[in-house]
Amino acid sequence: MRRSNLPAELNRFVGRTSEQAALTALLEASRLVTVVGVGGVGKTRLALRAAAGAQKRYSDGVRLAELAPLRDPELIEYALVEALDLTDHTPRPPREALVEHLAERRTLLVVDGFEHLVEHCAPLVRELLEHAPGLTVLAVGRRPLRVAGETVFPLAPLGETDAMTLLAERAAEAGAPSLPGAGGGAFHGVPSLTGAPARPAAAAARPGVPGGPAGGRDAVRELCRRLDGIPLALELAAGRLPLLSVEQMLYRLDDRFRLLTDGTRGALPRHQTLRTAIGWSHELCTPEERLLWARLSVFPGPFDLEAVEYVCGGPELPPERILDLLGGLLAQSLLTREDTPAGPAYRMLDTVAAYGAEWLVALDDTERMRRRHRDWYMGLATWCELEWFSPRQPEVAALTEAALPHLRAALDLCLELPEDAHLAQHLAGTLWFAWVGCGRLSEGRHWLDRALALESGHEEARLKALWVLGYVAVLQGDGTAAVAALHECGERARTSRNALAEAYATHRMGCLALLTDDMPRAEELIGRALDVYRELGELNSNVLMAQIELAMARAFRGDQEGASALSREVREVCEERGELWARAYALYVLGYLAWTRGAYGEARELLTECVSINDSFRDLVGLVLAIELLALVTVSEGDPTEAAVLQGAAVPVWDTVGVRLFGSEAFGVPRALCERQAEEALGAEAYGAAFRAGQGLSAAEAVERALVAGRNPALGVPAEEFAPRPFRTAGAAAVPGTRKPAGSPTGKGGEAAG
Repeated sequence: MRRSNLPAELNRFVGRTSEQAALTALLEASRLVTVVGVGGVGKTRLALRAAAGAQKRYSDGVRLAELAPLRDPELIEYALVEALDLTDHTPRPPREALVEHLAERRTLLVVDGFEHLVEHCAPLVRELLEHAPGLTVLAVGRRPLRVAGETVFPLAPLGETDAMTLLAERAAEAGAPSLPGAGGGAFHGVPSLTGAPARPAAAAARPGVPGGPAGGRDAVRELCRRLDGIPLALELAAGRLPLLSVEQMLYRLDDRFRLLTDGTRGALPRHQTLRTAIGWSHELCTPEERLLWARLSVFPGPFDLEAVEYVCGGPELPPERILDLLGGLLAQSLLTREDTPAGPAYRMLDTVAAYGAEWLVALDDTERMRRRHRDWYMGLATWCELEWFSPRQPEVAALTEAALPHLRAALDLCLELPEDAHLAQHLAGTLWFAWVGCGRLSEGRHWLDRALALESGHEEARLKALWVLGYVAVLQGDGTAAVAALHECGERARTSRNALAEAYATHRMGCLALLTDDMPRAEELIGRALDVYRELGELNSNVLMAQIELAMARAFRGDQEGASALSREVREVCEERGELWARAYALYVLGYLAWTRGAYGEARELLTECVSINDSFRDLVGLVLAIELLALVTVSEGDPTEAAVLQGAAVPVWDTVGVRLFGSEAFGVPRALCERQAEEALGAEAYGAAFRAGQGLSAAEAVERALVAGRNPALGVPAEEFAPRPFRTAGAAAVPGTRKPAGSPTGKGGEAAG
């Protein structure tokens, strides 16, 4: 696990020296600190700055959970699981997984944007703090959590000096000529933006508006004062300084504020100041920019250009104009641009998006835009499912992770509208690769259960969701739920004459038989499913997994030749198609077979690649199986100490997967053999010490231990000193010349896609 998922700062942090020191001190004294303040006052930026500065005090890392994009309170726990980079495959509630994971760790958890979910967030934070003594929570919102032991840190706007410095720096970043700042004179020696020729003549007689070049500093000071020192308001103003002088801006704002205060000079409430500043920025946008701003408010997280072109484009906003309009909003500090593993993306601050959402409601266009947003991400999910069986598999994994807030919003909308229940079932089923292949079994189970609780009237969508639910439940070790879902799928598929859906149900029943040691039944059911797949021309990652599972059953029954032939065939197909995920399982079987014939070097090479691939996709099931088999290879090579360490390292991974070794004797053979041989070689005391050392490793350290170049690493060497992984996909570049499809899925993307 990465020690931190805090975003990098995109520009210089200005001021707040005393506030940062005070917040840092509070984190040392209190386990729950909540930064509160008006929108746009800089709560998140300060909290992230303080969290980054405190990282050394938290041995298990600093993690950020962003809750602002969530609509469904039930997703809070999944968002925290995601933030902690925790993969939990068990059917238990994610809250239990969070408590167990944090219980003995020293972690700083930053929870941002919780105010709209405070009634559900507060009890969860309280429970985590009660059960995890090493946990500190830094919450960020517009109101306190009201949890016992909470220390509230009210954040005031910037002081005069910091406000002037921020305005000057952000104006320079926007490409404006320099203006007087806090340090005296003009920045960079460039002429000031202020001065009589640049402002309306009527401003000359207005009290409080300085005139002439000598009054430049006073004009900047007055603008900062009128904007109440609120950083977001100042940054919005800075984005306009390439076009307007400070005095022109001050004149317009002053008139607007006078209207809101009935002509008096009384101060506006700060939330109204920010709203007025945002509204003024809105007025200064072109009609096309205002319309795009409103439509962008339907995106709950970072979005890319293609998504905006589809969702927001139309007769009033031709897609070819979108890029220029995004550039205009970016130049005005209404958007930020960031680089993600899936490519460049844009983000709109919550306060700015909320203003746009109000305009979208006024245009009576919210529901249409939410549907277009859903349609795009359903199209993206369909494209990803198809491309999962291709060389773009790493790109698909990165895209799915980046799109998770949007996919959640799409599922929410489908479940919210009774007439769209079939779309919820289809989308939850289409994302099987995200649930199974990318380590999100628990969240997948959440969506599948909710979707299948509805009667959609669309048999094909329900059948797909049923077999995917059965698959998820099998891997979670929940045999009862798996049998129920797969039995219903099989019965309904036979009634509706859907041979493919029936084959998927049969296949997954065979997988359940494999994990419960009924090898003859596993061979019979999986073999029957494979016959149907071949007859129907079905070929995808699921079909390859069926071949691998059949190979496992044969290997466990002693048919090494048959198991080897199937596994080699899968590896060849994967090499032809660029498929990695199924390839890892084929490597696992081939590694097992290499060990049985004493080819330990070959087995190690195969299993090392298997570990690397499974880790890159967060597939803990495949990962822990490979680590345990690698431990057996290690003891067979004559290194019982390292074998015991690897065995110990597998224990916490199994705890997040579910029932250890699925309760299977067949899958438990490598572990039992390794334990017996290592303990005989070392003695019980030395074996226990090495085993406990392995148990103390994090999942990331266990992976690095398994991938270390050469054997016999010194026991206890930190994972960061090991050789780097030979294979990574997190930053894989997108395949050029591809474009993701949009719109609702066609009939081509059902069970046949993989």
